[in-house]
Amino acid sequence: MVEKLALQSLFERPRLYSPVVELRQYRLHPGRREELIRLFDSHFVESQEAVGMAVIGQFRDLDWPDRFVWLRGFQDMALRRAALAAFYEGPVWAEHREAANATMVDSDDVLLLRPAWPGAAFDLAGKERETRCKMASFAVIAATIFHVTPETENEFVTLMIEEAEPLLCLHGGPLLAAFVTEHAVNTFPRLPVRAEENVFVIFQSFADALALANHEVALMEDPVWTRGVLPALKHHFTRPSERLRLAPTARSLL
Repeated sequence: MVEKLALQSLFERPRLYSPVVELRQYRLHPGRREELIRLFDSHFVESQEAVGMAVIGQFRDLDWPDRFVWLRGFQDMALRRAALAAFYEGPVWAEHREAANATMVDSDDVLLLRPAWPGAAFDLAGKERETRCKMASFAVIAATIFHVTPETENEFVTLMIEEAEPLLCLHGGPLLAAFVTEHAVNTFPRLPVRAEENVFVIFQSFADALALANHEVALMEDPVWTRGVLPALKHHFTRPSERLRLAPTARSLL
């Protein structure tokens, strides 16, 4: 009853910020991505938001034709459990789950995240979701996943705020959002998360793939980045970083 009331109160206020975010990467059967996107954009956006989640963005991975990536947010871990139970035990998922699951090879690549500092979450104020008939833009969202040592995570965050972010902005790549791993117990174990990971994830928005490429070139031509900031960041890595180049679907908020 308490969870039901909490969800009801959540419905009544705008979900502009999500303190808990899932970054979900699905590996699909060859040639099935467009099928999943049509299904997702038609049936799984409003139906998830109706039970208290924020569907932040859904994307084609530009480098992996059989990978679908999406983001959803929650107000806290308790509401995450209630919202996920409501959706996955509800009528929309029951009707379409077989069709959705038939497109997927693996859906367990999930990072559970929280904002890296106050104000670092996605700001969805003023964002309007396009209708299904609208064509997607050429925009590219870059997600960079840094695998960092847990013991020096705070140092890494400080380095990112004070030294890396100003250079990213200078060269045309300001941050949309920044997150670290949420280490709370998975409140919905039916859906696994990569609990053993300790990551720092940044998101940036670019007009198109060329703008992203120009940003990367400009960084690598800047000696302050290559000789100072980048080596300092790498000092905290447990393995090389990952870069996702993501093209929003027509109904993605981002």
